[in-house]
Amino acid sequence: MSYFSAWNERSENTTNQALYNAYVSAYYDKEKGAYDKILSQYPDRSMITDAVALPLALQLGYTKDEMDLFLGFLDGINPSLNEPLDLPNITDDTVLTLDIDVEKLFINMREAKADWLYGLSSWKNVFSQEELDRLSIRYRESKIVRSEKVGRNDPCPCGSGKKYKQCCMNH
Repeated sequence: MSYFSAWNERSENTTNQALYNAYVSAYYDKEKGAYDKILSQYPDRSMITDAVALPLALQLGYTKDEMDLFLGFLDGINPSLNEPLDLPNITDDTVLTLDIDVEKLFINMREAKADWLYGLSSWKNVFSQEELDRLSIRYRESKIVRSEKVGRNDPCPCGSGKKYKQCCMNH
């Protein structure tokens, strides 16, 4: 069974809730540590460029027995990569390059509501506080629902200058 298959099976199997909770908790702890190591070295990408999977996993805090969790990490970061990885075919010897679009990664972390990740202090190695604030505002503004519906007290779209309720609302 591939590491990716093991990740999918274990991360979706909720038959034993205690085992599932322990697995997910271990995943989140490892994920946080891995992101912190990568972001702490930014802009140096040498650790994540042309890296062999198992040694990279070990550098990021995973053990050989936790390669399924490492694949979970790669599954999570994959949408933020400029060149997505072929996750099902990753083995210990696969050469990986994590070409991360850091803005996209930050927004995706916000989207996932992963405050333990987008709140990492190591983001300050990547962005200034002003840039982090700008990205956070951009994310929040993207979630605001806007309606093109004309309100009863808005000017009528026919151009009469009257309120909509006094003009075309009743036609």
